[in-house]
Amino acid sequence: MALNCGIVGLPNVGKSTIFNALTKAGAQAANYPFCTIEPNTGVVEVPDERLARLANIYKPKRTVPTMIEFVDIAGLVKGASQGEGLGNQFLSHIREVDAICHVVRAFQDENITHVHGKVDPIEDITVINYELILADLDSLEKQQQRVSKTAKTGNKEAAEILSVMDKILDALKKGNRASTVELSEEEHKIAKKFNLITIKPVLYVANILDSDVKNTENPLVKQITEYAKKEGAPVVVLCGRFEEEISGLEKEDQLAFLEEIGEKESGLSRMIRASYQLLGLITFFTAGVEEVRAWTTKQGSSGPVAASVIHSDFEKGYIRAEVMRYEDLDRTGDAAKVKEEGKLRVEGKEYIVQDGDVIYFRVNA
Repeated sequence: MALNCGIVGLPNVGKSTIFNALTKAGAQAANYPFCTIEPNTGVVEVPDERLARLANIYKPKRTVPTMIEFVDIAGLVKGASQGEGLGNQFLSHIREVDAICHVVRAFQDENITHVHGKVDPIEDITVINYELILADLDSLEKQQQRVSKTAKTGNKEAAEILSVMDKILDALKKGNRASTVELSEEEHKIAKKFNLITIKPVLYVANILDSDVKNTENPLVKQITEYAKKEGAPVVVLCGRFEEEISGLEKEDQLAFLEEIGEKESGLSRMIRASYQLLGLITFFTAGVEEVRAWTTKQGSSGPVAASVIHSDFEKGYIRAEVMRYEDLDRTGDAAKVKEEGKLRVEGKEYIVQDGDVIYFRVNA
């Protein structure tokens, strides 16, 4: 699945530091605006304890996790939609991603400059959202001019497209994101073709100091959480510096370090999983002595669609799916016992694959 999340935010909020921790790719992280110009891209594993458990059960020759791509996009500033700070170039990069991870500064540090001279997370979020809305408004108005000419000729399809455009333009002009517009399923399909930034799902990442990791009363984090709640957007709280430091450790050392501070997993793991869910993705598994592997498909995928993730020919050649639930395998520790209990199901083409399914696909070669 070629799906990705773009990491956005104002300069000096910790985007590249978090990206470094995610991918260990060594993206630049310096204390001045526009340190990142070209977007850095990294593909990372989606943490999933179920994969390790299945590997323990099947003892395969190899274990393959599922992946997600992150794109570190340069810091946006006020006026980006008008080209400020190389804004047009950066906005074009955001249009190419499927979802947005919006990093917001939730810490005070006089050694790290803020482009506005003060730390105010709501103002920071508002600046970014406003620039994205203006960019979408400009883009959609240009598209509208082209479509309206065709609609005037009596073209029914153009009229339908124009109707959706008008709904979204009305929201944008009022300063609202395109995602706030109520659209039918068919209208959503039309709107997707407009390639709008503000229709993409958003995850807010509150970047804090390491000294605030256990502070549940951080007022800046509370502001971000309350803002995101109004949008219906998820929030992940983490310390970019801390995550970058422990990302270089072996997994066992990471877990030991996290245990010392009373955590079971890293903030990055939570961020990766939240991004994965934001994209509407689920994981299913294939398992055997040769390989245990995690696969990604969209939520709501039928058996044939999920099978096509493994190989494009599998969708057409799909016969049936033999399905076990991960929970049954985890409980029994043995695929044979799951079958003995009658928990192995045979599903046809209409079956909707569920997160955690362990599947063997029967297909025509």
